[in-house]
Amino acid sequence: MSELFHWLANDNSHPLIRSCVFHYEFEFIHPFSDGNGRMGRLWQTLILSEWNPLFAHLPVESFIYDNQQAYYDAINRSTLKADSEPFISFMLQMVLNALQETEATTPQDAPQVTPQVTPQVTPQVKQLLEVLEGEMLREEIQAILGLKDRKSFRDRYLKPALEAGLIEMTLPDKPTSKVQRYRKKKV
Repeated sequence: MSELFHWLANDNSHPLIRSCVFHYEFEFIHPFSDGNGRMGRLWQTLILSEWNPLFAHLPVESFIYDNQQAYYDAINRSTLKADSEPFISFMLQMVLNALQETEATTPQDAPQVTPQVTPQVTPQVKQLLEVLEGEMLREEIQAILGLKDRKSFRDRYLKPALEAGLIEMTLPDKPTSKVQRYRKKKV
């Protein structure tokens, strides 16, 4: 399981694919005596919800329930082929079905959620926002988070938070200054 979580944290595949692969691998590993299917589907929903909040409310689980035998068949085909593609295809179809049903049953005048309205926040950015208080140096933030690698911190924490407009630099005209501090952006 630790290898699977390491892969999840470091893989750069599209979240739709990454969530399906994680779900399949979780089912394949089968870490519990009961509830592996529910837990795999829950993890997939969590991964997708972190990418786009819409997925937290999408009824994918209902479509899987209605197609339960096809779900197990897709797992078996993937296992026999030693290739997660049959399972990925099945799950993407279930996601598409849920999206289409949601679109068909959503009133036309309902507010639309777009990435511009709802920034996509990674778990790393969430951690950064949780520890950022007032104005803080990069070194202070890294120390609180227990991170040593400056490049990784910049690429996975600071840069995405800055690009999403969630934090700002106190010295925007001197981004590499040793006295540069970061703070949450006022809304």
